[in-house]
Amino acid sequence: MKLGRPRAGAKGRRGRWRAAPAGAMGGHGPGRPRIRLRPWREDDAPAFAAPNADPEVMRHFPAPLSRAESYAMLARAREAEARHGFCFRAAEHRRRARLIGLCDVQHVAFEARFTPAVEIGWRLFPSFWGQDLAREAADLALDAAFGPLALDEVIAFTVPANRPSWGLMRRLGMRPDGAFEHPRSPEGHALRSHLLYRMRRGDACHAGTGPDPPEEER
Repeated sequence: MKLGRPRAGAKGRRGRWRAAPAGAMGGHGPGRPRIRLRPWREDDAPAFAAPNADPEVMRHFPAPLSRAESYAMLARAREAEARHGFCFRAAEHRRRARLIGLCDVQHVAFEARFTPAVEIGWRLFPSFWGQDLAREAADLALDAAFGPLALDEVIAFTVPANRPSWGLMRRLGMRPDGAFEHPRSPEGHALRSHLLYRMRRGDACHAGTGPDPPEEER
């Protein structure tokens, strides 16, 4: 599995995943893209911390995050981008010039049967749920993963109760690969069991299959 370092002279491939120009970050629909993925800025921290403290947003995670925990998460993301060239980045609404959440790929930070690996993830603020924006952001992340980053595979995981998340994984064309016990959740915890999905470069032709778009995406 190739992790993180682009192949020498790697270029966008023909087909579903093509490298997006830097800063273009387009969605899958016609017209001007609604979303861009960009590096984090210092002034993003307060806006990012507020939804992370919301129990509804974080109901599929072990607990809401304190302000300090959210700030530390952003600091780790910026360190990862400096080290590897990619991380979960800020998702911004182009027209509103407003932070709406996060999305992108990053190295999995724990050991499991499928690591080492690079995962795709997303988390949108509640006011932007139900608009298919998570799909657009994920399309951008996959464009970069299989384009300029030249990754061979991207994985994703979530708890079984998070149907919006695994529904989007299926719609992106990711393939289910069973379940695993998350090593950072204690034995017996309701969120310990996770579903695993994979996408290899050749799986891109299957994008668009799976359940209808969910009402919420997170």
